This record gives sequence, structure tokens and C-alpha cells, in this order.
Amino acid sequence: MNALKKLNALGQSIWLDYIDRQLLNSGTLHRLISQDDLKGLTSNPAIFEKAVATDEAYAKDLGDGTGQLQDAEKIFERLAIADIQAAADILYPVYEHTIHRDGYVSLEVSPKLAYDTEGTIQDGRRLWRAVHRENLMIKVPATEQGLPAITALLSEGINVNVTLLFSRTMYGRVTEAWLSGLEQFALQGGRLEKLASVASFFVSRVDSAVDPLILARIKQTEDPALQAALHNLLGQAAIANAKLAYHQYRQMVDGARWRALAKKGAQSQRLLWASTGTKNPAYSDILYVKALIGPDTVNTVPPATLQAFADHGVAHATLEEGLEQARATESSLRDLGISMEEVTRKLLTEGVVLFADAYAKLLNAIMSHTQP
Repeated sequence: MNALKKLNALGQSIWLDYIDRQLLNSGTLHRLISQDDLKGLTSNPAIFEKAVATDEAYAKDLGDGTGQLQDAEKIFERLAIADIQAAADILYPVYEHTIHRDGYVSLEVSPKLAYDTEGTIQDGRRLWRAVHRENLMIKVPATEQGLPAITALLSEGINVNVTLLFSRTMYGRVTEAWLSGLEQFALQGGRLEKLASVASFFVSRVDSAVDPLILARIKQTEDPALQAALHNLLGQAAIANAKLAYHQYRQMVDGARWRALAKKGAQSQRLLWASTGTKNPAYSDILYVKALIGPDTVNTVPPATLQAFADHGVAHATLEEGLEQARATESSLRDLGISMEEVTRKLLTEGVVLFADAYAKLLNAIMSHTQP
């Protein structure tokens, strides 16, 4: 059994955090599903921006606009919907085989709506109707304004991928929003077994934010023992944060509120590890895969990380190991004056901006191809 298939045997689904026409048209996605047990696909504005900029298969579809922003948005949505529909169709047998647990493709609402509840609800409904695939997930950012949108869309039977989730406090609120959506859907007689959701908990970006703070503390002290202790904290914050989030998940599925929904056939909202490509070249290229393997989870990985784990990964159930060490790591960071709540709040704000910037860059690229 190869390493990727063994992840599935350990209860973790691997999704691909990428989409382009080459992936869809070359048979690569089919191969990943059949050979490596790939079970889903995620997209975001940055991924689409890269795809349109680098895949020549889009060129013929970029020449019928007028060079105006509104036209660029229409062209992008047409391209994105076609790609998402094609991916959903390829993954549909997975959706059926796993009885609606996997086989999903995710499409994000406009990044411009991250702080607009009603706009997010309307855009989510519109995209759901336009794609018209039951194995679609609508991505909604985990902002304050996104929470009621999560509940509203789920209450209407629309699958939701909650994205840009960094904070465990916000994760708790996302769980509440998800449970409320399921309860409302159930009251309306909805089929809970067909309503799916994941909570996309971002990982590597946490280390990218915390490590510089630790390095700054190292420069501020001349105590060798303290310097050594600080060095030991490098690259630890993200995994600790994720493991503690999974502990919250385990507590949730032990709760009476969830058990009542489970008796009606509801699926749990799995944690999906996002941003799992290693950004620091000093760390293992599969660090955020091998450290977070456990049941009832998803890991959405970029192509390079997928290939790296297939090449030299070893699948072992690691997610529930070292929980006390994770607590100790967070305690040590707190003692240094590094607040994970402050770090994750800033990461959410930055994440919204990054996706909005990628979306603007994407539209500009489309406009440059459609000038009259």
C-alpha cells in the first residue's frame, strides 16, 4: 500500500489544493483518484489566478471580452464554473462510493464579500445554482460576518467549506454555526446524510507568523539556555494549534447536541488541514502532512506536497500524539508574550486581503487578454 492510500486507511482523506485545465483534461485527476486515493479538490482565488496565468488551455476563452472589469468578472466566473463542474463530474464516483463523505470540489464566494453577510449568502446561493452539482462545497471565510452565512447556507441544504480558519476560538464559533444550520435543515425535513461541511484550519501560515516573533526574542537575550529553549519552539506553533483544534473536535462529537443530529444521519464537520505546503525550506517538505494524520480529517495539499509524501512519506497516526506537548508549546509562547489569539486574528485579516489581491490580479490578467 502506498503512503497516500495508507492515509485513507488511517481515516484521513487527501484532497488536492489545486485546479487547472491541464489537471482536468490530461487524465491526471483521474489517475490521482485511481492510483493514490485522492478524494476531493479545493480551489481559491490565488489558485485560479495561477491557473489562468500559466495554463495555455485558457487562452482561447479569454478573447471575447471588452476589457472592462465587469466583463472580466463574468469571464472568470464562466471559466471557474466550467472547471468546477468538470472536476465535480470526475469526482462524482468518489462521492457516491463514500456515501457523500468525500468527492467534493470547493468554490469560493467572491473575496470582496468577506465582511458582507447578506452578500455572501446571495453569492453562495447563486454559485450553488450555477454549478448545479450536489458534490460542490461553497467556501465561506471564517469572519464575524461569515458565521451567520454559514448557518443560512447549510439550513438550505448547501454544502459549506469554512475557509481562512486560524483561531480555535473562532473554530468553536464555526462549530456552533454549523450545528445551528444542521438543526434548521433537519426541522425543514432535509436529508442530513447528504449535507456536508468541512472546517478548513490553516496550518503553515501560523509558523510563518510565529517563528519571526520567536527569532526576535532570541536576539533580545544573551542567555544560552533561554536561546536553546526558544530555538526548540521554532516550527512548533502551527502543529500545536492544529492538534488542540482536533481535541476540540473530539469533544464536540462526544456532545449531546451532535449525537442528536448523528442519530438523524448527519455527517460530522471534519477538520480540513489547509495551507499544508511547507513554506520554510529548513523544515521537512511533508512536515504538515506527517504530523497531522488522524481519523475524521481531511488534508488538502498542493501538488508538490502530494508528490513529496507519495515519494518519501510514512503514514502513521500522529494527530492525537503529543497533546500535552501542544499545550506546553502554547503555554511557553504565552510566557514569551506571544498570544495565539492575536496572531491568528491578524492572519485572518491578512488572509482576506491576500485572496482579494489575488482576485484583483486575476481580473487584471483577464482584462489584459480581452482589450479590444
